[in-house]
Amino acid sequence: METKIVRIIDTTEYGNKLEEAAAIILRGGLVVFPTETVYGLGGNALLDGAAKSIYAAKGRPSDNPLIIHVAHPEDADKYAHTSELYYALAKAFMPGPLTVIMPKRECIPKSVTGGLDSVAVRCPSHPIAHALIDACGVPIAAPSANISGRPSPTSAKYVEEDMTGRVDMIIDGGECEIGLESTIVKIEGNSLTLLRPGAITYDALCCVCENVQIAPAVLNQLAENEKPLSPGMKYRHYAPNASFVLIDGDENAALEFFKNEQKNGSAVLCYDEELSSLDPSLSISIGARDDLGAQAKRLFSALREADKLGAHTIYAHLPNLDGLGLALYNRMIRAAAHTIKKI
Repeated sequence: METKIVRIIDTTEYGNKLEEAAAIILRGGLVVFPTETVYGLGGNALLDGAAKSIYAAKGRPSDNPLIIHVAHPEDADKYAHTSELYYALAKAFMPGPLTVIMPKRECIPKSVTGGLDSVAVRCPSHPIAHALIDACGVPIAAPSANISGRPSPTSAKYVEEDMTGRVDMIIDGGECEIGLESTIVKIEGNSLTLLRPGAITYDALCCVCENVQIAPAVLNQLAENEKPLSPGMKYRHYAPNASFVLIDGDENAALEFFKNEQKNGSAVLCYDEELSSLDPSLSISIGARDDLGAQAKRLFSALREADKLGAHTIYAHLPNLDGLGLALYNRMIRAAAHTIKKI
């Protein structure tokens, strides 16, 4: 199919561009749009065929649930059975990078939910995303706009690499602010289960709900026949084409390991402070050592850039689990297919 590229620099340019995008979604087509987390591959969440088109465009397994995006937190009532806890979360974090899983209403096809009786709902804060959903008047089902398993796109140039010829329109709204997909939680009574960490951290969730559990699949692989409850749980995700290996050990020892492996042609994702000690032709910085926000924003683009260096293997530090580090750890162990080397 022919893919139309539309660039929107500021809100005064929305007008006809978003009207055309909304018309595509309403008729069952696919539009890629920016959010504050990553770019989303959007289709009408009320149409069974649109969900199937999303899976086909991504090459995504159909048991991997999609997130539906709404313009206002209270719109979730139309598509899910909400609760007091949902509205407490909405008051604290919406619009923003939080997805909440709740029992679905009949209007949401099971093709959207991966066959589950629950639905994942998010209200994005990005102005283009918000305006597009508002223009459509329907929820937009949207996973990340990449070929399934590849690093999620944080700028339109990466979307164009993966999605040109697969979708009707790509809206280029510049760089995404956060760079990691939304935090996903499931409401179970008066408690929460954290299924995918993100910019809304475990500690932040605990400020709203006293009982927050971290699902085992956040840090570990799902069992062979275990059904994923949210996106990003079951399959290898976010992965470069090269082998990706995480190094667990003292930072000085890791730096020496990186130097030796670069002599063999391996690439390294490193901290800003390490660049001067490494081969610049085989090094990609993901930010300063203590700047987890910068690392989150850079991770996926750094993985794509490292692939272009032509190395067979890419190495990186294993993140710690504190604060936003949990989200980095979660994405990186999946990108590495849980391959961790202790030194």
